[in-house]
Amino acid sequence: MKLTDVKIRNLTTPGKHADGSGLYLEISPKGSKYWRLKYRFAGVEKRLAFGVYPDVSLKVARERRDDARQLLGKGIDPGVERKASKTRARQEAASTVEALAREWLSHQAGRWAEITLSRIRNSLEADLFTQVGRRPIVSITPRDVITVVQRIEKRGAGEIAARMFQRIKAIFRFAVVHHWLELNPISEMQASDVLRPRKVIHRPALSDRELPEFLAALSAYEGDPHTVGAIRLLMLTAVRPGELRGARWVEVNMAEGKWRIPAERMKMNAEHLVPLSRQAMLEIKKMEPLSGNNDLIFPSPFYPSKALSENTINSALARMGYKGEATAHGMRSLFSTIANEAGWNSDAIERQLAHTERNQVRAAYNRSTYLPERTEMMQWWADYLEQRAHGKSVAFSGLHMLRMKRPN
Repeated sequence: MKLTDVKIRNLTTPGKHADGSGLYLEISPKGSKYWRLKYRFAGVEKRLAFGVYPDVSLKVARERRDDARQLLGKGIDPGVERKASKTRARQEAASTVEALAREWLSHQAGRWAEITLSRIRNSLEADLFTQVGRRPIVSITPRDVITVVQRIEKRGAGEIAARMFQRIKAIFRFAVVHHWLELNPISEMQASDVLRPRKVIHRPALSDRELPEFLAALSAYEGDPHTVGAIRLLMLTAVRPGELRGARWVEVNMAEGKWRIPAERMKMNAEHLVPLSRQAMLEIKKMEPLSGNNDLIFPSPFYPSKALSENTINSALARMGYKGEATAHGMRSLFSTIANEAGWNSDAIERQLAHTERNQVRAAYNRSTYLPERTEMMQWWADYLEQRAHGKSVAFSGLHMLRMKRPN
């Protein structure tokens, strides 16, 4: 006789109580009730556990029995299939988009500076994990990827969307290489197939013609002295804004006139030695009364344990009247343009900007830091800015620089 819910609730006798087609309820001496399925596969009698009553109801137990018998009808051992399903579930949990993306980040970490690694991690957490992070990577379709990047694009962040697309492609390649995926479903997709064409907008930068007026405005600016000092040193050294904002007193050797930026703070993860002109060292000395007791040379005026933000510098430039005309990063373009026009060695200029050689063969042979030439060039640059601040024009002759008379 088949079991009913009423009968099961009243059953107290230890032993096996059949329901039919191999399903039975086994009651332990302590009164616990366990669902079991008895079946034969390849001539061997086997048992399959379905759970405990009443957590697993009679209806659910019968459904599980019927599912198991359908597998038997196909020549599949339901016990083996259950183990395989559990293994697949564990593998899927270990191969979610987020799990594999974090593994990819860990694998790539040595290629990037910590600040770059943090920026990439933050972008994945904000725009990828929130949408598909918990899903197994095997379930992700090209349409899912398109949805992720187009959502970023729709908020007006086309460049970020393009970078995200490239990172997702890299994660999928990583998954294939490490056997989490058999095929890469987005291998043939290109950013141009997904995202609208973007106009390349260069960061606003000053021109040489605008220098005298700008330097006069900077001299008259009455904002936070940390910010003013940061802008001046940014112009005098041509480092990246992030490298300057994170500058620490321990990195500067005033006796040698050098600033050694450690690899972990550099975009290309390589130490950068910056020669300091007399004017650059003077700007640093001006900061001693303000931040000499701090690790940072340019701490935030509001949060001394943190560095100035790039937005703080750009906001100051805007208040000076240069919104849309000058940015912190644009100071590098100003230096590069004028130094190249003056005839300085382009390799020395690129080394001062901490740009890496894209030609790998050339890079293997050209390991020079051009430090002596860069030291001379950066003093020339500081003198040049000083003369332009006084409204003086400086002429260049072709590719040969006319050496300027420096003040004694």
